[in-house]
Amino acid sequence: MPTNVSRTGAIAAAAWLLAFGPARAETYEFLAAPQTDLNRMFRVETTTGEVGVCQFAVKDGSAGVTLCLSAGEGAGPQEAGLYGLAASNHVQEGGVYRVEKRTGRMSACYVLGDQVVCTPQAR
Repeated sequence: MPTNVSRTGAIAAAAWLLAFGPARAETYEFLAAPQTDLNRMFRVETTTGEVGVCQFAVKDGSAGVTLCLSAGEGAGPQEAGLYGLAASNHVQEGGVYRVEKRTGRMSACYVLGDQVVCTPQAR
């Protein structure tokens, strides 16, 4: 069998695995809340739009802990898209906006109790 044929087949197989294989990696985007006295970091999964948040907390006798809150109302997976995060320039704003970059839809996401929540997407 000619070498270029087997190389072509290997390239096609590798491309298929990258596109459809179980090893597809999730991709996240991160953004700190604009509030200047808050140590809160938001994350969004760029394909599903699921939003999470983590923050540092002091713990006596240790280096501290990272507290991560689960996705609550509206913050779970959305319709597949290309999601990102945007912050307002308001220094007292504790939340961020989840933006769908292809459609322009956005929702405000913030911490409520022990979860991150997001408003319904709007345009």
